[in-house]
Amino acid sequence: MSDDVVLLNVPVIRQLYHWDCGLACSRMVLKYLHPVSEEDFQSACWDLKLTESVWTIDLAYLMCHLGVKHRFCTQTLGVDKGFKNQSFYKKHFDTEEDRVNELFLCAESRGVVVKNVSVSIQELQAHVSEGHVAIVLVNAVLLVCELCSIPVKYCCFLPVGQKCFCKKPDYQGHFVVVCGFNRTNGSIFYNNPAFSDRVCCTSITNFEEARRSYGTDEDILLIFKES
Repeated sequence: MSDDVVLLNVPVIRQLYHWDCGLACSRMVLKYLHPVSEEDFQSACWDLKLTESVWTIDLAYLMCHLGVKHRFCTQTLGVDKGFKNQSFYKKHFDTEEDRVNELFLCAESRGVVVKNVSVSIQELQAHVSEGHVAIVLVNAVLLVCELCSIPVKYCCFLPVGQKCFCKKPDYQGHFVVVCGFNRTNGSIFYNNPAFSDRVCCTSITNFEEARRSYGTDEDILLIFKES
């Protein structure tokens, strides 16, 4: 580590299904900062009634439930009704809208820290340079790792070698863990739960495009070492 290059030793944990990238990212940061047993993790997921539709606010509640200091930054306090027209959100939108809006409304009273702010790349770098980490919602269609020879199948995250019949979507929400940066060449290091054996890297320009894409609300869950 130096002032210009930071790479935190955050373990890479692969997602098990097409829908649990957020939970895999949560396991990564918990193992790095605030280890909990698998039994406690599963118990927390059960208590919070986490299902196959996991939003960033759900991950914030999960961190709060497990006693982890956090700050959830987003451009939208609640559900953007425009998402109803996106194929990625359409399947669960009608059943999830009220649930997610209720989580936002109750967040403060339950100790979940939510801020209606945009996080700059400089603020994110400063956060990581102090040894903290962040779970970031990105559009996986746009995020391109400069180190991976085979791109991730953004549609359903099937293992390499399995044929995929999905059409390319406009938006595919996906969570990654930001664990470092290189100011000299303008790049960001991140753990992608679609893999279990590598740290990925992309340009700041590409990362900014992917995390600010419509559909993400610029959601960033900042997680702190001290709790």
